[in-house]
Amino acid sequence: MESTGNWPKWRREAADYVRSKCSVTPQIGLILGSGLGPLADEIEAQAVIPYKDVPHMPASTVQGHQGEFVIGTLEGKTVMAMKGRVHYYEGYSMQEIAFPVWLMRTLGATHLIVTCAAGGANRSFSAGDLMVIVDHINWMFDNPLIGPSDDDLGTRFPSMGEAYPWELVELAQKAADSVGIRVQRGVYIGTTGPYYTTMAEGQLFRLLHADAVGMSTVPEVIAATHAGMKTLGIAAITDVSNDPKAGKRGILTHEEVLRTANAIGPKFVRLMKAIIRQLDPGPAQAQ
Repeated sequence: MESTGNWPKWRREAADYVRSKCSVTPQIGLILGSGLGPLADEIEAQAVIPYKDVPHMPASTVQGHQGEFVIGTLEGKTVMAMKGRVHYYEGYSMQEIAFPVWLMRTLGATHLIVTCAAGGANRSFSAGDLMVIVDHINWMFDNPLIGPSDDDLGTRFPSMGEAYPWELVELAQKAADSVGIRVQRGVYIGTTGPYYTTMAEGQLFRLLHADAVGMSTVPEVIAATHAGMKTLGIAAITDVSNDPKAGKRGILTHEEVLRTANAIGPKFVRLMKAIIRQLDPGPAQAQ
């Protein structure tokens, strides 16, 4: 991509391509993180579009991220799901990471549900928990709004005070209760990766009142909030930080994370379907 000044043009070109392949106007955008792609199989799909076919869309290069849009109907709502995402650590710019969110908003989505696999910084959590994100800390020290302002999407200086609207947090809790799933609530801290945190970093993040740590989510939420979308975040807790006082130094691998995320999958699908069933996003509003 030759110039960040072309982002408005690029998102419209990408939207025109998607519209040429599918007549569905999405109300809700879904970003499905590591091992959480099976939710896309529940969608009554009208179109499955590989990222590589969409103009200007970056490709996903990480194991567990299939790299395709699934567009159709889920629990009576029209959705556009990302089966896999792109990350800062893959070498993409923050704007490239935000691009699919801008595309969803341009196509009409007013709500975004973003999901991810995350490590548990809060030691009261257990591997296999699902956490509703109530706020985030940007430990990436970069964001997709730096650079030319796309004033068609939002204001130059958006407030992040309600990046995770409380009514959606409460809706997620009620949905979880309705299907008998226990959920945690907490603050997510986003890091660049692509390494898992040291024990000292885990201690620091707990001092910052972070409950879960991951390598995604924050850029997409910033982009969505800027564009006027209402966002809900769900983190699948795949591991919990070791206690340095116990002298433990666990060796975590991406394969272990994927195994745990895959094991969480059925519970995650039930929760997400319950959330979408109860969510009333209203009509889609194309940009």
